[in-house]
Amino acid sequence: MTKADIISNICDSTGLDKIDVQITIEKFMEQVKNSIEAGNNVYLRGFGSFIIKTRAEKIGRNISKNTAVKIPSHNIPAFKPAKIFIERVKSKVPVK
Repeated sequence: MTKADIISNICDSTGLDKIDVQITIEKFMEQVKNSIEAGNNVYLRGFGSFIIKTRAEKIGRNISKNTAVKIPSHNIPAFKPAKIFIERVKSKVPVK
């Protein structure tokens, strides 16, 4: 599902104008990104959390030069689904 699909589905189910829904979705994503960039997590009860994870320092390999490369610790954005969301997916999505 793409962002355009989400916007269309919301428009169909609510009767709201497509441009209004698109602006709302864009602003929501902007708020989440700004919050994460500022070092704050975003918690959406019943859905999940957008959090900042810290990756530890590690040694990687440059395969073409066959050398070790030090990768410093760094932060990455991550999504952690809520327990109720996980349970719904487990119960409704068949195992492939």
